[in-house]
Amino acid sequence: MSQNQPEGPYDLLSSRPQADISNTELARLIRFVEQFESESEAALSMKSGYRELRMMVHLMRNHLEGRLTTPTSLAAASGLSYGTAMRGIDSIIERGLIVRRPRTRTGKTFSLHPSDTLINDWQDFAQRIKTMIGTAFGFPDSDVGAGFFFGASLQSAKIIPPPTVLSRQLELSGQLRMLLHADPTFMSMHNLKKQIENIFGTPIRNKALSIDRLHDEIRANAALAESKYDIIACDLPWFGELASQDILLPLDDLYAEGKHDLSDFHPEALTSASYEGKQYGIPVQPSPELLCYREDIFREAGLNPPHTIEQTVEAAKRLNSPSRGVHGIAWNGARGTPLGHSFLMMMSAFGQPILNLERRHLGYSYSKLKADNWRPMFQSEAAEMTLEYMKALLPYSPRGTLDMSWYDRAQVYASGRVAMAYCYSILAPLFELDKSSPAFGHTGYLPHPHGPGGSPIAPLGGYALAIPANVAPERRSAIWTAMKTLTSAGLSKLYITNGSVVSARFSVSRDPQVAQVSPVISIVDKLARQDQLQAWPRPPVPEINQLVQIAGEEVHDALSGKSTVAEALKKAQNRADQLMRDNGRYK
Repeated sequence: MSQNQPEGPYDLLSSRPQADISNTELARLIRFVEQFESESEAALSMKSGYRELRMMVHLMRNHLEGRLTTPTSLAAASGLSYGTAMRGIDSIIERGLIVRRPRTRTGKTFSLHPSDTLINDWQDFAQRIKTMIGTAFGFPDSDVGAGFFFGASLQSAKIIPPPTVLSRQLELSGQLRMLLHADPTFMSMHNLKKQIENIFGTPIRNKALSIDRLHDEIRANAALAESKYDIIACDLPWFGELASQDILLPLDDLYAEGKHDLSDFHPEALTSASYEGKQYGIPVQPSPELLCYREDIFREAGLNPPHTIEQTVEAAKRLNSPSRGVHGIAWNGARGTPLGHSFLMMMSAFGQPILNLERRHLGYSYSKLKADNWRPMFQSEAAEMTLEYMKALLPYSPRGTLDMSWYDRAQVYASGRVAMAYCYSILAPLFELDKSSPAFGHTGYLPHPHGPGGSPIAPLGGYALAIPANVAPERRSAIWTAMKTLTSAGLSKLYITNGSVVSARFSVSRDPQVAQVSPVISIVDKLARQDQLQAWPRPPVPEINQLVQIAGEEVHDALSGKSTVAEALKKAQNRADQLMRDNGRYK
């Protein structure tokens, strides 16, 4: 193996074509193999020689999780004596399966990494194991390779039955009180209020607010001696802020008591609702931001769907025709929160998060941050290219783009007034379920077109349900039962068949009845399986809301001509640096 190969676990994987087995699935299969070997040794008195499998499992797991492997840690993982383990490691290195990388300039110490050959071998092995298990459990031949996701529950159910009533009604005094976001999924939940009340045997009171008002209400409620809400909907990036300030109740003990299975949820959505290793929420509507485009308009113009920033600008220019009432592209340009979110997500398509995070496989890690990881990246090359990209789109965007937010851009696309739009999948019902929309039946979906240094990515948004930390203790058990039920497969399917098009669960997305509702459901499910749904573009750190606001204000000044690109990004960097210093992130 060449010593000049790219450095780091991220680079080793990113240089490879998209595999049939995603890294999330591979990690689950590695865990399965490890448990299988342990059980086999215990039950069958097997001997494992150098125990290479244990060492390779340890090496691959560290690789996928971005952790360093040393010869000492690998030897310890084998369970053998140090000398025997080191001979085994040398043998694996000689066969080209492990790469030794110097850790110091002297070259006396090394880190160990799987070679391309070993990674390819594990991908092939994982596919064989998955096929074998799928066949054993009776999946059709067409489903064995890619149709089921290893480790996800309920995959064999296929058609998910309607939800049943609880065996005992919720033991709550008064109503179940919920604070929600005003969007299609939660509106479908509200429209099903009578049915859900019947399931719980308890009346429900819902309050739905816009995103900024929702955030303010959550914080105002946290200041009360006792919460006036039992369940609250939290935007995924808020979990760092709210959990770090003890506004949310940790759910780990509740999970453990009921042995609640989380494997059916999209992994990135589940991780986004956690903070510092603790779970604080259950995903109810993960919603990636995608590029929607009119397949019929592109076909008529002889254009291919855009996969890069350059292609997107060119397509917007070619398809922009104000005289015909059609503009090239719609996107969030409104000052503050809407534009700030757009800036962070578009910058991710240039391969750069808003903070100086450490790379991991297929992205960046936002847990256990060190001082330098907290440094904002407004004066990076990617930030400059992102702002220039926005400026390049403006001439081909509808009038009023600098006042446009989430619903506006989806509505202008649904009305047929733009050929493309950046849009959350949660708002797809505006054109997926409305037959009067010119975009109905003519919409294609793509991950964010990428720029230099980036790759296709679907930045993850959406909401998870959480419990306020100041809720009355005697209500917690019943609230937890309600939360599990509200995020169950049966109710998730019911939301979709009543106006929503997002699913947090693999099993729900695989239900044939659900798949018929809208193609975007299967597309998002596929993105989740391929690890293209990523939360790092808006990492759930405590300062994320303020960083979004800074971006939304300073970038707006540049787009409206009040400042230059360089001035806007310098001012944003100074404000963000001061924020981090004030919060003690660095000096």
